[in-house]
Amino acid sequence: MLTLHHSPTSPYVRKVMVLLHETGLLDQVTLSHSTGTPVDPQSMPVAANPLGKIPALERSDGCTLYDSRVICRYVASLSPRGAAFYPEGPALWEALTLESTADGILDAAILMRYEVVLRKPEGQSPDWLEGQWSKVARSLDALESRWMAHLEGPLTIGTIAVACALPYLDLRHSARNWRAGRPALAAWEGAFARRPSMIATQPPAA
Repeated sequence: MLTLHHSPTSPYVRKVMVLLHETGLLDQVTLSHSTGTPVDPQSMPVAANPLGKIPALERSDGCTLYDSRVICRYVASLSPRGAAFYPEGPALWEALTLESTADGILDAAILMRYEVVLRKPEGQSPDWLEGQWSKVARSLDALESRWMAHLEGPLTIGTIAVACALPYLDLRHSARNWRAGRPALAAWEGAFARRPSMIATQPPAA
């Protein structure tokens, strides 16, 4: 049995959860709720993951895997269906690059969230916030202009990563309206959101 340290609002956790649903492995995982921030780890699994981040996946042999990219690769290795999410040849590097792009969007979006939530207003930097959003905006533009063929093709880990990143922008940065000027990406996200795995892992509004 595997134990996944998770929070339902974490988009990195959601990526793992979606893959568990898609591979049919969810019943092999026990969920352990964790909460905390960079300045207050609270119940984050610091003993299992010294970085104090989620997701972290504890195996029965005592080994703990962390970083969603590592965990997803491991999950895929456990399922006969898993290989499809990491295609062979040049398509693999495309899928991994797309996953990295999605995770980069989340990295910047989460830093923006921490800037507003964890810093006092007088200590916040509008320029820094806009600098982080510029990373998100450039990446979204790249998805719209260069990645739609991949997103509309066979399901890969890159597809799942993007599908989990975009709703996080709605959850934490809805005023930014990421859909504006990106009709193809917006339409794709709306359709993908209807997959059972996405519906089952939808985070609570918070």
